[in-house]
Amino acid sequence: MGEWKKSGCVLCAQNCGVELFVERGRITKVRGDRANPRSEGYVCRKGLHLAHYQHHADRLRVPLEKTANGFREVSWDYALGAIAERLGTIVREHGPRSFAYMGGGGQGCHFEAAFAVRLLRSLGSHYHYSALAQELTGMFWVQGRAVGRQHLPTIPDEEHTDLLLCVGWNPWMSHQMPQARKRIQAFAKDPNRLLVVIDPRRTETARRADIHLAIRPGADALLTKAMIAIVLEEGLQNREYIAQHTDHIDAAVSLFEGFDIPSAIRACELDEAAVRTVTRLFATRKSSIHADLGTLMGRHSTMTSYLQHLLLALCGRIGVRGGNVFPGRLMPLGAHSDERDERTWRTVATGYPAITGVFPPNVMPEEITAVGPDRLRAVLASGANPLRSYADTTAYETAFRQLDLLVTIDVAMSETARLSHYVLPARSAYEKWDGTFFAWSFPKTYFQLRRPVVEPEGEPWEESAILVEVARRLGVIPPVPDSLREAARGKRSGFALALMQYLQSEPRAMEMSPFVLAQTLGEVLGSANVAALWGLLQTAPAAVRQDAARLGFDPGVGFAEQLFQSLIERPEGMWIGESDPDANLSWVANRSRRIELLIPELADAVRALDAAGESIALQPDPRYPLILAAGRHTDDNANTLMRDPSWNEGRRSCTLAMHPHDAQKLRLQDKQAVRVETRAGAVECELELSEDAREGHVIMPHGFGLIYQGREIGANVNRLTPGANRDPIAGTPIHRYVHCRVEAAGPT
Repeated sequence: MGEWKKSGCVLCAQNCGVELFVERGRITKVRGDRANPRSEGYVCRKGLHLAHYQHHADRLRVPLEKTANGFREVSWDYALGAIAERLGTIVREHGPRSFAYMGGGGQGCHFEAAFAVRLLRSLGSHYHYSALAQELTGMFWVQGRAVGRQHLPTIPDEEHTDLLLCVGWNPWMSHQMPQARKRIQAFAKDPNRLLVVIDPRRTETARRADIHLAIRPGADALLTKAMIAIVLEEGLQNREYIAQHTDHIDAAVSLFEGFDIPSAIRACELDEAAVRTVTRLFATRKSSIHADLGTLMGRHSTMTSYLQHLLLALCGRIGVRGGNVFPGRLMPLGAHSDERDERTWRTVATGYPAITGVFPPNVMPEEITAVGPDRLRAVLASGANPLRSYADTTAYETAFRQLDLLVTIDVAMSETARLSHYVLPARSAYEKWDGTFFAWSFPKTYFQLRRPVVEPEGEPWEESAILVEVARRLGVIPPVPDSLREAARGKRSGFALALMQYLQSEPRAMEMSPFVLAQTLGEVLGSANVAALWGLLQTAPAAVRQDAARLGFDPGVGFAEQLFQSLIERPEGMWIGESDPDANLSWVANRSRRIELLIPELADAVRALDAAGESIALQPDPRYPLILAAGRHTDDNANTLMRDPSWNEGRRSCTLAMHPHDAQKLRLQDKQAVRVETRAGAVECELELSEDAREGHVIMPHGFGLIYQGREIGANVNRLTPGANRDPIAGTPIHRYVHCRVEAAGPT
């Protein structure tokens, strides 16, 4: 007899609620969970195929050590002892800058980051490389300058906005909002609301939009500057809002003096009347912006985020109903790490600072291959697969072969695992307790504590438990008294008191508190992650408690235990707080409590941005005449998590989309095998002709080129992305603007 069990999807950041039918230890059916208050039964095709994530032939089941003759199975005791000994030696001999952690929990398992970052810091290193710095840190850097904290992004108030501007975002495929297709469909059908898309392609979302501006690839910053200039020229700015809530308006406005609006719009290959119409509508309605990877991984990405911030602020759309708002959160995604603070580390070879506490994966190969005493020598990759997820695969392969120690903790035998010295099997998202902090929503805050629904396959451990044991063997966890372990077996109120007394008596214990909790309460609860959540709730800030109080929780002494128990009892997840919409601007953390309009580091670049310069910069490269957008969200890709290709059987799941006119010029046909080449490398894939593509612009999905059962499935687009093609401030790769050429594939 089988049983339906509640959980959450881990294949994208929306983590929709699902119910999994488990029989004889296997997931056999999946459906959306209507009891989930955030997704309400919504689930996409990827989530419906979660069984392929959980059950496949390349699951890791035992620890592995690489030898001259390939991998051999070893015991946990041996593997952990060898890793701790080697890592400790490397750090002692070469210093803390020799060690880096790469990970953070991927799409659905974030608790291990609390342990990994503390392990990193306990060895003196700050080098945490994360996927956040592959995509979002340019925007986070702007938020740090604009509102005082890098971890304070804004999201559209989707319920109340009546003009949603989608810039480089195709929510029909990439989601990035709860119940994306349902909401986009409703938005498009509502006569009182406008859906506006700015994207080179006629995407699935653009087909449903009221207005689609088919912008020239790479021109996002120029168009945004033109829209701001129109606002200023036509006097559309919200003067009352600007006076009450912003600083340095005159200096910001000066950046647009003498700007040639018509020429800029022509350089963007758009119609001036259409751009002016969109700008007027945006400035005069309850409008909001959702920018996604089309700009966040595009040319001038950090500058574009700054210009979008200016557009919102000048129109009075930050922190107000229907605009871009600060969502509530149980825990921020990262820390504030201002590079102007001398304590903020930079990479040695490339000079990039941490943003929200993380470093850009785009530069790691150079940090490994650099000549000097401070080069990276040891990398711990947990739930990360840089050899398929990050730019310039060839550079990564070269660099990783030079490491003194590469350890991979993962569910499956990934491409990165194949190059590792030690491979440690992790429990899957459905074999352990875990959760995610991606659930940005407004005004309510959601959290789900997922629980195990199937027994582990083989001998995998919870990632956090692995890190606890490595830390213990390295001797970085302060001694935990038996009395504290004994207290953990009693009432948690008594344990909380004993823990407080211990933390006060042991100076090192507070920084290593997740490890202490794992070795005490975690042993009782059967999970280091659950113990870490209990500890997180004990120290919840006042804002979290106040938001919870609006939903009936007692914000006083019993708050943490009450909320913790509720999460244990509600496997579908729950609303844990509700923000005050009328006090949203209280999140602004600048000393003035006002929004900063001038970012001096970008002022000269914004002032210099004009049609003449961009027209030259955007000219085709004769050797590589097409522009490749490297990374396309489809129903058939899920980063590198879905390794068994049978979930896409019978579908065209890895193709290069091209406009028929380009194909005709190149004498290429639909379904033909083609060779795509850039300065970084070349791959072969199937050609897909599409009228929705833009002439001169081709697009290819990410998450393919995976090796499954010894066979490579599809083409790896990151083989085509040069590592040096990156944003100068944040280091994010410019994946959406890669010069390439396409030709018929030669005979094999």
